[in-house]
Amino acid sequence: MPIRLTFHGAASTVTGSCFLIEHPKGRFLVDCGLFQGTKTIRELNYGPFPFAPKSIDFVLLTHAHIDHAGLLPKLWKAGFEGPVMATEPTLELLRFMLPDSGYIQESEVRRLNARNRRRGRETVEPIYTRADAEACLERVEACDYGRWFEAAPGVRVQFWNASHILGSASLEIEIADGTGQHLRLLFSGDIGPEDKIFHDSPSGPRGLDYVIMEATYGDRDREDVTLEQRRDRLRREIADALAAGGNLVIPAFAVERSQELLYTIMDLMAHREIPSCPVFLDSPLAIRATEVFAHYRDTLHEAGDLRRLFERPELRFCVTAEESMAINRITGGAIVLAASGMCEAGRIRHHLRHNLWRPQSTVLFTGYQAPGTLGHVILSGESTIRLGGEEISVKARIRQIDGFSGHADQPELMRWLAARQPVRGGVFLVHGEDHAIDRLRQRLDASGCRSPIIQPALDQRFALRPGCAEALPGGPPRLEARFASSPADWHNAFARLMLDIDRETKQLGDDRARLDLLGRLRRTLRD
Repeated sequence: MPIRLTFHGAASTVTGSCFLIEHPKGRFLVDCGLFQGTKTIRELNYGPFPFAPKSIDFVLLTHAHIDHAGLLPKLWKAGFEGPVMATEPTLELLRFMLPDSGYIQESEVRRLNARNRRRGRETVEPIYTRADAEACLERVEACDYGRWFEAAPGVRVQFWNASHILGSASLEIEIADGTGQHLRLLFSGDIGPEDKIFHDSPSGPRGLDYVIMEATYGDRDREDVTLEQRRDRLRREIADALAAGGNLVIPAFAVERSQELLYTIMDLMAHREIPSCPVFLDSPLAIRATEVFAHYRDTLHEAGDLRRLFERPELRFCVTAEESMAINRITGGAIVLAASGMCEAGRIRHHLRHNLWRPQSTVLFTGYQAPGTLGHVILSGESTIRLGGEEISVKARIRQIDGFSGHADQPELMRWLAARQPVRGGVFLVHGEDHAIDRLRQRLDASGCRSPIIQPALDQRFALRPGCAEALPGGPPRLEARFASSPADWHNAFARLMLDIDRETKQLGDDRARLDLLGRLRRTLRD
């Protein structure tokens, strides 16, 4: 039988990384991530897996981000009994990231069920609980970079530095095809940029049969900036935000982004390049991740003063909900970093509710915002948003810098792939929006790339043979490609319509006109 590869996530959409490999002696997964984005995409997290979890021999993880590892507890809960293999730092991060994810899901479902009961609707169950996540962690096994190991009969694996976050890896996998030959696959994971504070440039092997490569920023050519230039841009944004008189609120990913930002902010204060002011890290998850970074500081670049900078008196770690809510008494002159980075959950939503409507406040985005997320909606220029059922006017200064991105841009992706050549069978582009993948494909074709470029759809299966990948027939995907790749769904459209109706109704001159408008809308619904 040929080796088969099925794209059960990060295809036609950016998140939910999950790839199933079937070979003559078994089957395994690379990543098992949570879907993020529109509600339509997130609903995929609640349905059954499109494969039998009990049939999976093992899981290989590229890194600890939830969109790559966040469904592992659900996999375990559904009957998976094999090991989960990743680098040691990845496993250390997962020891609190997965239980935190379970806690968030329990909390969100608890609030949702309270509303459902009041509305007479059925209650729902969380995808998994904190207890499920803690039980799942008993299955993890640490692997070293740069060392071949046998994951199972017929499957050898080697981890390469991906330079995305602490512990991130590209996975080189050698699989026996049952005929005496082997196929060499490389799963890029998320590839970091070439100039990072804490990590070397990404690396990998040459001469492969297939490469499965991320394309998050496949359409973006960021301006080349040095670490010093990036530091100066953040300095200017902080200075401008504090001069405006309000708070600076930064939605930050708990792992890597928060630590990079904190390191730079505290270094700027240490050198008196920005005013001294309170800096709140309001994320228990980010606080735990910061402790892991401090533990592995000897393996990181530019991190000699990491512990000293993180012990400066301006930095306050907010662990409890009471400490978080106390920040609301400060209306100006503070920097608040809170998760989640895309504003979909966590304490950042609490701070947006208290700062978005203030003209003197600043919200600074420093990373990718997936289509359909609240962060994407705010960045798109909406004047009003709905947050937790409440209508909030967006009057704060909305700013963005992408120099702190954890993803390689288009030229860096192309250089990374060129260094992997020759790639004989083909390159699968995943983990990107359609326009990003299309643009990267065009640039690769124009550059003379000789490898076939393939853009898989969600749940699409391929037979991998030496020199040729064949698309196989299969059942219908769980989600049509047009919905998987859409930056907004009917939930977003409904929320926008409700805001428009509210605004238009209130702008009418008298009650008779308002009743007439509502009557016309009601008749339209009946028709």
